[in-house]
Amino acid sequence: MAMLLLAVSLLCAAIWIVLIGFHGRFWQGGPILAPARPSAGMAGQGEWPAVCIVVPARDEAESVQACVASLIGQDYPGALHLILVDDNSTDGTGALARAVPDPLARLTVITGRERPPGWSGKLWAVSQGVAEARRQVPEDVGYVFLTDADITHDPAHVATLVAKAEGDGLDMVSEMVELNVASVAEHMLVPAFVFFFALLYPFARVNDPRSRVAGAAGGSILIRRTALTRIGGIESLRGALIDDCTLAAHVKRSGGGLYLGHSRLARSIRPYPHPADVWRMVARTAYVQLRYSPLVLLGTVLGMVLVWIAPMLLALFGHGAPRLLGVAAWVASMACFVPTLRRFRLSPGWAMLLPLVAVFYTAATLGSAIDHHRGRGVVWKSRAYLEPTGAGGPVPDDRT
Repeated sequence: MAMLLLAVSLLCAAIWIVLIGFHGRFWQGGPILAPARPSAGMAGQGEWPAVCIVVPARDEAESVQACVASLIGQDYPGALHLILVDDNSTDGTGALARAVPDPLARLTVITGRERPPGWSGKLWAVSQGVAEARRQVPEDVGYVFLTDADITHDPAHVATLVAKAEGDGLDMVSEMVELNVASVAEHMLVPAFVFFFALLYPFARVNDPRSRVAGAAGGSILIRRTALTRIGGIESLRGALIDDCTLAAHVKRSGGGLYLGHSRLARSIRPYPHPADVWRMVARTAYVQLRYSPLVLLGTVLGMVLVWIAPMLLALFGHGAPRLLGVAAWVASMACFVPTLRRFRLSPGWAMLLPLVAVFYTAATLGSAIDHHRGRGVVWKSRAYLEPTGAGGPVPDDRT
């Protein structure tokens, strides 16, 4: 037993050496774009290109007006079109959006059509929004900005994204928006969600054209229209449930440059007041992320234990070298988490709970796999997606 504990502690310590030194600096607090100044122009690059904003919305009555108002009010010197796709809402989402004052006549609200087989609900709505964007701006120029109906944007946000794309010659600029942290559950669980996302998709590697790692955050994606055309449009993603990272992978494989960072100019206003709300958010796509593979699930659970849980157990209950190595690994994990906590303006003391948070996320991932194998599939916005079908994605089931 002593030799086993020593071997486990050595493995935990080695993992953290690799993560800290050779995993894309995932633990850092940035990158964060400085707000653009539209009045300063495009730094000699000519006029600001046209941007078409596409917002898919299904039953978003609580947030849609704040979202739409923030997008109508963008301080953007170029042509700006806002297209909201009301995806068969039952709570008056479309009517609420139309009621928002629109002095610049930027807003178009369209009612979503019935979804064809093989499409996820969100992507079918996005596809209709992009088609409307092509109708309003026929030339394949400028950008499409994809965002969600539960996010608000500071007036300089769109200009900041476009300035980054134009200045660095990028095809896609995405940001992890600020998430809500009001309840105790959100304090404990939401920062870790961002932290684990950065571990899966280290931003430095996403932004490195030499790396194959591709990722994006679906709440804020600016994509060049020529890049979207090059990858086959939204149709090329039609069944994807993790649509943001799938889109990023397509763009990067086609030779396009990516940027992924954190935003101080956009924030989610969707609350997750209880642990069960966070559980559902995680379980919705956790097993999809693992490609529905029991072997990958087993490796993921083992990895979560070695990286987050075993160091705490060794530090608390081990002896000698295993305890020292466990303490070192536990302290390393907490230190890496502190920049994320600071971004959420939370006390570093919350890092002490990271192993327990890891247990929660591991259990939610297992719950996602159990739901899939019990035939419940992925459920979101009253829709269930039951089976993967290869490149086309899961099969939608409208019975729920």
